[in-house]
Amino acid sequence: MLIILNARDRPAHAIDGNHMTAKKNKAFDRHAIWQLIKPYWVSEQRWKAWGLFSLILVLVLVMVYINVLITDWNRTMYDSMQNKDYVAFKHLLWQFTYLAFSYIVVATARIYLTQSLQIRWRTWMTDKYMGKWLQHHAYYRMEQGQIADNPDQRIAEDLRALSSDTISLVLGFISSAVTLVSFVGILWAISGPFSFMLMQREWVIPGYMVWFAIAYAGIGSWIIWWIGKPLVTQSFNQERFEANYRFGLIRVREHAEAIALYRGESRERGQLNARFEDIRQNWWNIMNTTKRLNIAVNFYGQFASIFPLLVAAPGYFSGAITLGALMQISSAFGQVQDALSWFINAFTTLADWKAGVNRLAGFNLAVELAQQQREGISVVHADGSAIQVEQLDLALPDGRTLLFGIQGEIAAGARILVSGPSGCGKSTLFRAIAGIWPYGTGKIVLPQQASLMFVPQTSYLPIGTLRAALAYPADDSTYSDELLQRYLDLCRLPHLKDMLDVASNWGNRLSPGEQQRLAFARVFLTRPQVLFLDEASSAMDGETEAALYSLLQEELPDAAIVSIAHRETVARYHSQRWHFARRADGTGFELQLQPVA
Repeated sequence: MLIILNARDRPAHAIDGNHMTAKKNKAFDRHAIWQLIKPYWVSEQRWKAWGLFSLILVLVLVMVYINVLITDWNRTMYDSMQNKDYVAFKHLLWQFTYLAFSYIVVATARIYLTQSLQIRWRTWMTDKYMGKWLQHHAYYRMEQGQIADNPDQRIAEDLRALSSDTISLVLGFISSAVTLVSFVGILWAISGPFSFMLMQREWVIPGYMVWFAIAYAGIGSWIIWWIGKPLVTQSFNQERFEANYRFGLIRVREHAEAIALYRGESRERGQLNARFEDIRQNWWNIMNTTKRLNIAVNFYGQFASIFPLLVAAPGYFSGAITLGALMQISSAFGQVQDALSWFINAFTTLADWKAGVNRLAGFNLAVELAQQQREGISVVHADGSAIQVEQLDLALPDGRTLLFGIQGEIAAGARILVSGPSGCGKSTLFRAIAGIWPYGTGKIVLPQQASLMFVPQTSYLPIGTLRAALAYPADDSTYSDELLQRYLDLCRLPHLKDMLDVASNWGNRLSPGEQQRLAFARVFLTRPQVLFLDEASSAMDGETEAALYSLLQEELPDAAIVSIAHRETVARYHSQRWHFARRADGTGFELQLQPVA
């Protein structure tokens, strides 16, 4: 069994910028969008997805057809009112009832099926993205290299937006296209030609209302785009600033006791206020852009309701068309103009969608870079019982070499104390052996069947029952109550024996010393063949530390134990020392193998 835990409490931190964001914004193209959208539609769920989408598309076409019937109904209804035909009027009222009821049923079914498709797509993508993020320690390397900010927000929010907004935009576009095709012929036929004299010549424009609708929508779309284009960048920034602020609030909760002891409330408040100020300033930018956009959109929408009447009214007053024809022209013009105005109506959604896709493209690239990162350190498995470290150089993410030429062996049953000044790379060596530190060169050979366990200074305790915290990462039903209670007793935690099924945030509820004792109980349950302890007893008193190290000798007599410790009292439980001393040239540290005094 291999348990990999961070050897220091190195919390993930939200960075205020993504160094790939600018590049992705500039290089973003249709290929990048398709690479995000395509996988679900060619996956193992493709038949269900395409079947559901096809059914939704049929319902969209039915809704457009009903709108065509209602437009024709408008002409007949207003003609019956103009002719004072009460019998026809009553018949048309019943006809409208059927049409309206059918439209309501179809529209409700379309929304329900659309939501079903959205959650199916989101569920599939969440599973895939979560898997990619957690595979090959990509989540760890992304934090180490600060490759992408706020992965939680990108998985939770941006995947939701991609699934819901993509389907809504595609269906909206298809609906607008079908509506345009369906109504442009009607508008062309009923509007007829428009003639006028210019330069002593008569000009005739056939289907003139169609051209008016195209010109009206074209000019309006260009104005809306020109006014609203800053929204893409502003929406992108708003999501990032909101995520940074939420992260800051979570950090206060996670480290409440330390902040309280340091009296750091004013400092935390200042940092949170600074992050909220980013939100406030960007929100004002969004407000100003949205204000201008709303003025243009509302003017466009309101004037569109009277524009066809203004253009067609001369024909009505001259007697060329009836009231019903006038109303049908107005209705058909509205449908054509609305179809041509898809870009205007969907602009805000498009801006948010584009910003979300940019963030997901950046996140996707970050995960791929983290997974494809070249392993400078070769970690291989071979037959044997010892861990071999061969010519290992350990570097920092910025490329500076920290440890030079490490050569050593961790044999079965070995007791090794790792010592050296703080910051010399002791914990980094553990990370390299665990296979999560790619920076450096050299080779590490691990026994083929050996189980390794790494225990950091502050162990990870999942929120849930104490039983689950003890068994982690195994299932909470792996160990019997008797075994759990036995090791709680041996690790001097008898007061927790009756709390196995109590759910809590144990990382906050237990003291540092209790957390470390619980981590030792987890070691005895797991029974690894090679155990790495990174300051794992630093919060314990000397007597408890001695008792637990003695217990390690009794419970795991054949296991290799490698400890990082600054207290020399731990040395007596080890037979060999790996000491890191500064090199003569002062450029880093090198390993010195010493017997324990």
